[in-house]
Amino acid sequence: MPIRKLPPLLVNQIAAGEVIERPASVVKELVENSLDAGATRIDVTVDDGGRELIRIADDGNGIPADELPLALAAHATSKLHSAEQLAAIDTLGFRGEALASIASVSRMRITTRARDEQGQLAEAAATIEASGDQLSDPAPAAGAPGTTIEIRDLFFNTPARRKFLRTASTEFGHINELIQRLAMVHHAVAFSLTHNGRKSLDLSAERERARRCVAVLGKDLEEGLLAFEHVDTPERGGMQVWGLAGMPSLARATGKFQYLCVNGRPVRDRQLTHAVREAYRGLVPPDRHPVAVVFVHMDPAEVDVNVHPAKAEVRFRNPSAVHGLVLAAIRQRLLAADLTPSARMAERSSPFNLRPSAEPSQPSLLDTPTQDQTLPQTDAPSFSRGPWPARSPTDISSPTPAGQPTDRPQPHPSGAGGLSSDEFVNYFRRMDPTQKGFVYQQVKQALAEESPNAFANDADDANDASPKPQASSLKPINILQVHESYVVTQDDEGLLIVDQHALHERVMFEQLRQRVLGEGRILESQRMLMPAVLRASAKRQALLEELGPLLARIGVEVEPMGSNAVGVQAFPSFLFDRGVEPIEFLDELLDKAEEGEIEVSGATVDEGVLHEVLDMMACKAAVKAGDRMSEAELESLLQQRDRIERSSNCPHGRPTTLRLSLRDLAKQFGRSG
Repeated sequence: MPIRKLPPLLVNQIAAGEVIERPASVVKELVENSLDAGATRIDVTVDDGGRELIRIADDGNGIPADELPLALAAHATSKLHSAEQLAAIDTLGFRGEALASIASVSRMRITTRARDEQGQLAEAAATIEASGDQLSDPAPAAGAPGTTIEIRDLFFNTPARRKFLRTASTEFGHINELIQRLAMVHHAVAFSLTHNGRKSLDLSAERERARRCVAVLGKDLEEGLLAFEHVDTPERGGMQVWGLAGMPSLARATGKFQYLCVNGRPVRDRQLTHAVREAYRGLVPPDRHPVAVVFVHMDPAEVDVNVHPAKAEVRFRNPSAVHGLVLAAIRQRLLAADLTPSARMAERSSPFNLRPSAEPSQPSLLDTPTQDQTLPQTDAPSFSRGPWPARSPTDISSPTPAGQPTDRPQPHPSGAGGLSSDEFVNYFRRMDPTQKGFVYQQVKQALAEESPNAFANDADDANDASPKPQASSLKPINILQVHESYVVTQDDEGLLIVDQHALHERVMFEQLRQRVLGEGRILESQRMLMPAVLRASAKRQALLEELGPLLARIGVEVEPMGSNAVGVQAFPSFLFDRGVEPIEFLDELLDKAEEGEIEVSGATVDEGVLHEVLDMMACKAAVKAGDRMSEAELESLLQQRDRIERSSNCPHGRPTTLRLSLRDLAKQFGRSG
């Protein structure tokens, strides 16, 4: 077939196929034009989900009457004049094809009354109509300052496209979400949305971005939003990020409540989404999505907004810098906040409360220590487990696997085990610091009467943690274990209910993370007198070989034992001490590897993989629901809660602590004031 030039109508319809996917696409293009025209109020009216009518009315600068035919021509725009501008787009619209594309698949009428460059208003409005490839001449009309565009019978001449539209309620839902996202970004503009004669959205102009965000998100989320702001150095481009981070307890089943914006343009971007998820790592479950609003402002030359037909996606010149800035801003705000959720028993009302972070936070989970920034030590107390023989709080020995010799002294239940007080104190001083931290409080209590000054100059190596912003003033004398699963205590704000397994899991995870990621150490392992035999197919043996670098980091040694078995030659000491079975642990590790949840390529172990495995180890080693704990162990656990990062949630994101405030308790008991 000979090459032919396509007729203008077909060209515009092809362009419409890329840009105009559904009624919400029309609304997006027209509202963006209104915003570029300097509108301070935009009213959107739709009927039948936008299929029958879309009307956009604004009070912007308008279109001069003599330019109306040109406005409907393909690739005609007032926003772009040179290739240099194309490399630094600072407007929402710029392609000059929206009006032409929409007109090619609908019946359009534009009524406008323009202002000139001096702000003088035209004497009268003008109107023009278009339908498919038919275009009328501009004509005088009555109209308010600004522009009103009516779109009727969308896709009337492309029935195949119209057939694929969803129900009216579904299409209106897309329009409603679009208007909300645009309104959240442009808080100084008033918006209204009406569907089938019923107003569903009416937002007045706001001076503060936070108030517009709350108006869109809902007043019920107001108390759980934390404002954050961060400005990069001029040497690095002066990039700015502002937003609201929802408390972990607000996490939702979908990402609908994540609002991302770059230079005033709502976008979808994997880098930004990943940064948000990383900031909440360990605070929300993997199947939940945090509530977050993120506005990024940067040099337009550093971002390409022309990579998607509908301009819904962007591409950054330096994506790692944007990712790092957003991640750091949100993470620091979360670390500086008390994330303990309230177990509310009655409705409460509170004033608008969006508090920006006033001071730098503690180091984050993924940071490595530097000269000016040292991650805290968070060694966990070695709590007794249900199946083990009961031990007194002064017993400093750890359970020894059957058949495993030990040279550790076995102290007497009274605390000294046949040694004098001074000899026992000297022995304790010589202990490995990682073991010493487990039992310091118990030994201190046991020897207090015999040697009152024994510990006066002794530093608690394993508990040498800097104070955390969310530390609470616990009163250790008021501690109660309930049903051998929960710990009840108090702080200055009310009653605290702690899930002993979830909190201990977080404590142990932080201990492991500090040793493996913070200090770069390989976990101490214990050689087995007789190897534990694990049945493993050829596929599983190959997986174990691939996981070799990971196993070495966590102190596990395995060797083949025939064609269908491997022998566990060494196992992490602390897992031994917590009664974790090597075969059970490796079986689960291989299950995760077969499902693709854990992957190791080459000699380098990804940090995310290490997090996953350390989380698994902490979960297995932590005290379980149903395990009885001594008063000393309960006190030690609560002291660790004040020292570690993100103690409000376990590594899986479940809360470790709930708070019943004094105000809520007073309401329940009918107290006033």
